[in-house]
Amino acid sequence: MADAKVIPFDDDRSRARRRPTGGRGEGAAAVRALPAQPAPAPAEAPAPPPPAGGGSGWERRLAGGLAFLRRRVTGDYEVDEFGYDEELTDQVLMSLLRPVYEKYFRVEVKGVENIPKEGGALVVANHSGTLPLDGLMMQVAVHDHHPAGRHLRLLAADLVFMLPVVNELARKAGHTLACAEDAERLLRAGEVVGVMPEGFKGIGKPFAERYKLQRFGRGGFVSTALRAGVPIVPCSIVGAEEIYPMLGNAKTLARVLGLPYFPLTPTFPWLGPLGALPLPTKWTIQFGEPIPTDGYPLEAADDPMLMFNLTDQVREQIQHTLYKLLVQRRSVFF
Repeated sequence: MADAKVIPFDDDRSRARRRPTGGRGEGAAAVRALPAQPAPAPAEAPAPPPPAGGGSGWERRLAGGLAFLRRRVTGDYEVDEFGYDEELTDQVLMSLLRPVYEKYFRVEVKGVENIPKEGGALVVANHSGTLPLDGLMMQVAVHDHHPAGRHLRLLAADLVFMLPVVNELARKAGHTLACAEDAERLLRAGEVVGVMPEGFKGIGKPFAERYKLQRFGRGGFVSTALRAGVPIVPCSIVGAEEIYPMLGNAKTLARVLGLPYFPLTPTFPWLGPLGALPLPTKWTIQFGEPIPTDGYPLEAADDPMLMFNLTDQVREQIQHTLYKLLVQRRSVFF
């Protein structure tokens, strides 16, 4: 199998979608331009012409699927230096996540237009849910609802890239290690980057502390945004806290397995694999007003007081929006 081509990070990866040339109107005009002919005998009537558009919808989808498989087998596809495979993400990964997003969690998106139409931006969100499904749902929200069709590149913990299969899928979906160097390179290249500063403290917190933001680290994400000169877009996610109500943590088992925590929920591990099924809660993802950083001097990224103030501003904006969404929510499931 041929290797995939690696493209420079700042290359234009957008692909023009092919549209069939010609249409129903052109075919009709051509028929009208023909000279009149005597009507043939009924027994010799020609077969009707094929419908405009090149066949039925399923035939076109089948042809597109076969073309996609041929490109995968021959290696005729592109990835960037981080391993991001845009075609695979658009046609396969998003298609697998979309039913969960639309039918299971019934995600409602607000304010996605606050993410700039072009250029870099850092989306900062709360983290919850025992398993990091909130990051994936946020990725679908940006991919499917942003007016400019932007892609969200998530910064993930090193544990993600230590797991077999998950590591490869994360790279293909555009995720990269949560470090300042990779984040700054993505932002300077004009990408939309997503970060959840609460980390494992957020997704592994007890159910009794739901929707109470944990510490946002040392403000490294603010420093990265300042160095790249990109806006910070706060994001609040409601609904993920209840998908796995974490009532306890088996710390000894977690240490044995090398995990940050081992959740005990009303269904897991008591019901086995069935207990790992998340509850079908109703989600809301709201993107807030962007906080600009391009007006600060270059040395501002090394000012600890400024980083503390901006970090606190982002955290407070996310927390305030969470409380507002919770008040507006009718039910956990509806």
